Amino acid sequence: MTEKKIKILKDGPYLVSGDLDLSEKIILPEKDNANDAKYVWGDAGSINHDKTYALCRCGASKNHPFCDGSHEDINFDGTETACRKLYRDRAELIKGNNIDLLDDGRCAGARFCYRKTGDAWDLATCEDNSKKTLSEAVKSASECPAGRLTAVAKDGTCIEPELDQEIEITQDPENDVSGGIYVKGGIPLVSADGSEYEIRNRIVLCRCGKSKNKPFCDGAHVDANFKDKGSIKS
Repeated sequence: MTEKKIKILKDGPYLVSGDLDLSEKIILPEKDNANDAKYVWGDAGSINHDKTYALCRCGASKNHPFCDGSHEDINFDGTETACRKLYRDRAELIKGNNIDLLDDGRCAGARFCYRKTGDAWDLATCEDNSKKTLSEAVKSASECPAGRLTAVAKDGTCIEPELDQEIEITQDPENDVSGGIYVKGGIPLVSADGSEYEIRNRIVLCRCGKSKNKPFCDGAHVDANFKDKGSIKS
């Protein structure tokens, strides 16, 4: 069986192997008052694909989310610029009363760190010692698709959700833009130079071509008004 992995091609697409599931997800405001989440994922369905497929990285494809060779037409510069230090080495440790928070600043603009009860930073450091606040703090960190935030128990254990290995193409109708590529479950990511990135449970890869932290999404798709299929509707 072919290894499940994502290989970054120099100034080209992400080559995905291992028959990884591919689907489309929509970032939606949560309208249910009984749910403390501010945002939830809407399911837009699975995307048909071959066992090995290439995902557009330059943002110019006319066949999103797949590569159609447009990176060559636009002379795409896909140079990888992201820091290669391990997550624990580059992340700031924010101390809380009952739980700590790791924050490496690698934001994809998905906003799941915001709950109706507060944001991840306030929830982790507030004086409220209730089980609900602790649970909300963990959720606000664990639901960050970029993996920027990680809740850390007082014994030093990182709290991570169990995620299947799959890839999700994201849409953000609230901002009327298409978002990054949510890579879940610790799928290996291989650089164009052949080295491997640290395996993470949650990462978001850039697909608008404008990130200054390639290959990772930095939210540049919002300012770039990146749309992969016209106006993005919920």
